[in-house]
Amino acid sequence: MLNYIRESCIRFADKTAFVIENKSYTYSDFAVKVSSVRNRLDQLGGKNLKLVGVETYNDINTYTSIFGILFSGNGFVPLNPTNPIDRNQSVIEQSELMVILTSNKNSDISKLASASNIDVISFDDLIFGEINLKIPDVSDEEIAYILFTSGSTGVPKGVPITRKNLTAFIDAFYALGYNIDENDRFMQMFELTFDFSIFTYIAPLCKGASVHTLPTGGIKYANVYTILEEQEITFAAMVPSILSYLRPYFEEINFDKMKYSLFCGEALVKDVVTEWQKCTPNSTIINAYGPTEATVFCLIYNCSKNANEIKEHNDAISIGKEMLNMKALIIDENLKILPDGEKGELCLSGDQVTPGYLKNDEKNKESFFKVKIGDKEEIFYRTGDLAYIDSQGDFMFLGRLDFQVKVDGFRIELGEIEHYVRHHTNLTNVVAAPINNKVGTAEIHLFMENFSGDSNELVLKLKEKIPHYMIPSYFHNVPAFPLNSNGKVDRKALIQNYSKN
Repeated sequence: MLNYIRESCIRFADKTAFVIENKSYTYSDFAVKVSSVRNRLDQLGGKNLKLVGVETYNDINTYTSIFGILFSGNGFVPLNPTNPIDRNQSVIEQSELMVILTSNKNSDISKLASASNIDVISFDDLIFGEINLKIPDVSDEEIAYILFTSGSTGVPKGVPITRKNLTAFIDAFYALGYNIDENDRFMQMFELTFDFSIFTYIAPLCKGASVHTLPTGGIKYANVYTILEEQEITFAAMVPSILSYLRPYFEEINFDKMKYSLFCGEALVKDVVTEWQKCTPNSTIINAYGPTEATVFCLIYNCSKNANEIKEHNDAISIGKEMLNMKALIIDENLKILPDGEKGELCLSGDQVTPGYLKNDEKNKESFFKVKIGDKEEIFYRTGDLAYIDSQGDFMFLGRLDFQVKVDGFRIELGEIEHYVRHHTNLTNVVAAPINNKVGTAEIHLFMENFSGDSNELVLKLKEKIPHYMIPSYFHNVPAFPLNSNGKVDRKALIQNYSKN
């Protein structure tokens, strides 16, 4: 992967690499800044540091710090300065960081690190010298980065991604054959501790394309609209929730320069996609699937221009087939492989799958298991997602296993309720959730964003489609669904907000 970046810096030195807060940086600018970080880390011990922290800001210093770390032979650990300090402290301690790079030496993270005798390096203090993009001599098994996801115990769990994992992902993506070159412009809308961001800045740099980040202020979806339009983005990677906020403007949108729209992170709804196709008449719409543990995404489905040919289950578009050097299968609760057509847990194996959680043997035992395929055993990761394989070998996503609940003894797929509610109301943002009542039994609550209809009429319509035990007990009209920092609907916050009221 670093070979591709180095080649881009040589071949496209005068072309734009980044546009951040309306300021452009060439590949030459990028190479100089990356080298300054790399040279400083070499002075501190080079690749023996293993892991280096990076405070994540929307600035060129953060991005060049990430690549300076990789070129020095180390792995990077992104630290979000807006996260609670206790969470960042846990990440720092688990990663055993000795060095943190920052654009703000007065931040809470910097103060915490300094108090813990961690070397805090301000980008402003670096010395710019000769370009040094020599490829480091490190094993493919060494860590490229660690991202921390929410843990059930409240302690964030680290997901190490090796250089082999990352290179496999980049190679698999470009093996898909999409027409991408140095003239393309990628939008980067994600916070840098979110794994989807990895794709939006590494993939373009490997081809000499440019990365266009969202401004830090203002309303996120409005910034997305502005960037897509004004900077004539050709490759837009987004979470599906963003489309629900752009939808009121669909009639006036015509992004005819866009070549690809790639969605990942949530179920992609068919009705919205068919409308988005009219807004991006020349683009290929891609539905991607993959957990952090499998390096961004590893299954791909290209949506047909003909809406009738798009595969879906309860409105959720198919997640397609495995990318290069990846395998997927469906298992039951006893780890038995299920035949095509039967619903079960989606499991993944291949070059993109993490070797295991950081210092968490218990979680590793829960999440990984061996399967004998042919003459050899392969290790599979349990995603916790419900799916099945159709007759053409495409995987159909049904939601989280923990979205499949039992109420009064009946097994209920919440996605099925949401499907029929969307069809009747024409709303995009709909969430069905089980909430325990005062006596401790679960009841279905339905949350709808900007619902102006009659809930009694909705109940009558639902009774025509689903059994009585699936009819929600409570209906909530929410002016605006809470979103997390990456634009995904925050289900936990939605339920917590209800509980406070």
